[in-house]
Amino acid sequence: MSQMTLGIIGTGMVGVAVARRAVDAGLHVVLSNSRGPETLAGPVARLGGRARAATAAEAASAGDVVLAAVPLAAHERLPRAELSGKTVIDPMNYALYPGFSVPQLDSNELTSSELVQRHLADSRVVKALHNIGPKQLLELFRPAGAGDRTALPLSGDDANAKKEVADLLDVLGFDTVDLGTLAESWRSEPNTPLYALPYIGQPPSGLAPQEFVAWAQQATGIPVPAARIKELAVAAVRGPAGFRM
Repeated sequence: MSQMTLGIIGTGMVGVAVARRAVDAGLHVVLSNSRGPETLAGPVARLGGRARAATAAEAASAGDVVLAAVPLAAHERLPRAELSGKTVIDPMNYALYPGFSVPQLDSNELTSSELVQRHLADSRVVKALHNIGPKQLLELFRPAGAGDRTALPLSGDDANAKKEVADLLDVLGFDTVDLGTLAESWRSEPNTPLYALPYIGQPPSGLAPQEFVAWAQQATGIPVPAARIKELAVAAVRGPAGFRM
């Protein structure tokens, strides 16, 4: 696993945090964004010799596993040909912005990861790294067997791809809980008990959505064992899709 290369498409907070954790865990990382590799000199320099910049297509080709850390609204711009046959980690969440909505998600006909899988029809999509914030990801990793090791949920339609992602997350310092298929991935989406709050605790009352996001991004991480993730997943009830911004 130490010789593994993680391709990362998208260098927002999630992509950069996962890159940091991966490099620190001994993996090689190929970073890309929509603005071109020349814009990534700073992040690559901070990450060190195991990281390099590339185009999105190059990152997709280079990665043994690829993290598609882009906004859901941009998922159709992911390089389908280069991601063919790859295991693709989907950390995207459905955020309802003015002018952006997806009827199939609004009606709960699909989960957001099923939508991504439809676009990446020749890839193996695994929903993961979507319900924990970047700051908490960088605080809560622990070695295997640690008593306070945190677990993350994942979902997917391909058992081998899920094992690949679980093995990667183990190297990054996390246990995993398999929630089932992509159709079941709603159990850890926004508006469920598994989304964000287990890792940060209860926010102050009365926060508007954007205030909650700002608070969550700075909150101290709280370890969450696998047993608790399983309890919360079973207790989840499917409601309206999407996080309102």
